[in-house]
Amino acid sequence: MATSADPHASKYKSAFTPAEEPHCFLDTSGIITTTMIDLPGYRITKVLGTVYGLTVRSRNIGAAVTSVLKSTVGGELKFLTNLLYTARDHAVERMVGECITRGGNAIIAMKFDTSQIMGDFAQVCAYGTACIVEEIRTNEPRHM
Repeated sequence: MATSADPHASKYKSAFTPAEEPHCFLDTSGIITTTMIDLPGYRITKVLGTVYGLTVRSRNIGAAVTSVLKSTVGGELKFLTNLLYTARDHAVERMVGECITRGGNAIIAMKFDTSQIMGDFAQVCAYGTACIVEEIRTNEPRHM
């Protein structure tokens, strides 16, 4: 059994080293993004409409051959995982840009849609509802 500080470390085995582990897009330029239909602690003052960001990606032939060979042995296809992370990150970045262009400061009910085009291309769409929100202020002092 592993003697890690994290009790779940032995249950989660990644194909990536910690330095190369892919991560979600975080730089939303102050735009609050959520998959929820409301935003606790905030009031929606104006709905600006649906915003989305699209990207279409293709694999290079070398990666495609490597992925096919790897899939016969089993295991995670790291190149494809990175491709999808990058595609989702670009889609979110474009969606956030649309929200900023409309004057919004939040996107609620955010979702992803992924599909194939002509078999060799992956389309990723991030979409949600752009809003203007304001923080709900109460007269009660906050306890930390």
